[in-house]
Formats: sequence, C-alpha cells, structure tokens
Amino acid sequence: MAEKFITGYLDSDEGKVPQISTAWSNHDRWSTIKVRWSVGRMNYRIQPGLYAVGIPDRNSHIFVTGNYKLSFDHLRRALTGTHSWILVIDTKGINVWCAAGKGTFGTKELVRRIRIHHVAQLVDHRKIILPQLSATGVAAHEVKRMTGFSIIYGPVRANDIKAFLEAGLKASDSMRRISFPIVERLKVIPVDVFYGKYYMLVIPAVFLLLSGFTPSGFSVDQTLNTGWKSSVNLFAGYLSGCVLVPVLLPWIPFRSFSMKGLVIGWLVAGLLAISGTMGAGIVEVVSWFLMMGGLSSFMAMNFTGSSTFTSLSGVQKEMKKALPVQITMVSLGVAGWIITRFLEQ
Repeated sequence: MAEKFITGYLDSDEGKVPQISTAWSNHDRWSTIKVRWSVGRMNYRIQPGLYAVGIPDRNSHIFVTGNYKLSFDHLRRALTGTHSWILVIDTKGINVWCAAGKGTFGTKELVRRIRIHHVAQLVDHRKIILPQLSATGVAAHEVKRMTGFSIIYGPVRANDIKAFLEAGLKASDSMRRISFPIVERLKVIPVDVFYGKYYMLVIPAVFLLLSGFTPSGFSVDQTLNTGWKSSVNLFAGYLSGCVLVPVLLPWIPFRSFSMKGLVIGWLVAGLLAISGTMGAGIVEVVSWFLMMGGLSSFMAMNFTGSSTFTSLSGVQKEMKKALPVQITMVSLGVAGWIITRFLEQ
C-alpha cells in the first residue's frame, strides 16, 4: 500500500522514483499529534529509499534524512517550491540526532544507501546535504573516499533550509546554533510522561494494597483512608522528573540531569510533607523522600534523550554514576516504607 504522501512516480535514469507532496495532510497532522503522545512512536517510520520533490533533474540538490517519519515530514515541508531529491536512510525509525548518537545514522549506512540507489548515476554533481545534527555519526572524509560525494551540512532546523539554499548552501551562525526553548521542551514532555505508563498503573496499585497492612493485620479502612496518599506521592515524584524538570530546566542548579531531578523531587516532597501525605513518622517521611528523590532523578536523567543539552558520552557517564544511587535510594525508601506498615503509629 502506497504512502499517502506519494502523489506519483518520476521516471529517472535509475527507474521510477516516488514523487511526494510537501503539504501535510490531516492524516499527517493527526499522526504527529499521536506520536507526540507516544502512540505508535516506535513504528513511526517510512520506507528508506529515494524520493522526489517537484521534478528534480541531474543538477538538483540531494537532501539526506532518517526514516523516522516526523523527520522526513519536516524536511519535505521545508522543501516546498523546490525540485529536490531526498535520500532516506534506514535509522530504524529513530530521529536524526538520536540516530547519529546511536550509530544508525552513520557513515556505513549512508554509503550503503548511496550505492544501493545509484545516486552517482542520478546526478552530475557530487554533493549531498545532511542535517547538521547528524554530524556526530558521519565521517565526511570516509564518505567522500568511498563514494566521491562531498558532504555539506545544512542548518539545525528544517525551516531554515530555504534561507540556506538562497545563501548558496551557506549556513549563518544562527542556523548552526542549537536552542532548546520552553516551547520545544513542552513538545517532548508527553513522550517522557508516557515512558513508564504501565509501571505507573501497576506500582501505585501495589502500594495501595500494601498501605492496608497494619501491626494488627490488613485493614480495608486503612487502605481507603490512607492508600491514596501513596499514589499522590508516587505520581508527584514521577511528574517532578518528567514535567517540572523540563519546564524549569535552565533555572535548576547543577549540570547533571540526575541532580536536577533530585532537587526538584525533594522540593516537591517537602511540599507534600507539609501537606501531610507523606505520613507522620520520621521513618515514613524519610522513606518517601528517598523514593521520590530517586524516581524524580531517574525520570529527569531519562530526559537527556530528548534534550540537546548533553552528548551521548556525557549521558553514558552520568548514568554509570547516577543509576546505582537512584536504585539504592528507591530500594531503601520502599523497604523503609514497608517496615512502617508494621510499626505502631
């Protein structure tokens, strides 16, 4: 079944190439909304290959992108009014920046696609345009040695492509600058919120059940009267890391995301302690501080995959140090909280 964005086929020296629309359909817009909320995100991809915008010829520019459909959609929309080739490489459905870090948008795959689709026979020039955020995964000199094509890095954002073309394939300083304003941060929050959706359904239910235990046995009244507090605390710790940290990101002290998450998690825990949802005994309160701090820290650290603030090596280094601490904090917190179920209040 042909993709909805394919409008026809262009005859070329290398066979028929799908011609695509640069306008987004209602289906594209609805699919974008769904994928922003992590619905079908892991399968939001298109077939790798060669595509035509307008009626490109042997002198037309060649743009390269990954097969994550949202990346492809932004590129094709930015090429409205041009006659261009788009070479889509197989990044396993991962966006350009993440794929470059993971190695799926890399030299080997780019070279393979240039050869598979006979790009050298398609155009007379030897230049291909890559997104700037793919630079960490591609060795330009190796691509040229193996294919003869020189790499030109385009702007960070697709909506700057028109200005980039008008400037003779020159990117200004502003086009090279990576920013991550609050609007962009808000766009990726839903994905992280739904990251642990199944855990956040099961775990509060388990805590709700455990909250009914008392030194004298299990009490349904205890579950109904206090069980909801554990759910509030768990969701607060979870949302602290994946909502409040992204929103407040530039203003939270510390460089590492895990520490940012810990700070916010403990601030929220402090507010809840004042409200009384964290219990009255010191052991229970400390237990919730440990759990909420560790959970918020982990979720904030997970946000590094959506942020332009860090590098792959930096993320790996932080995870190596922070993950054992987070696991220890949560484990001690859970153990402490369970113990309080059997202590006289």
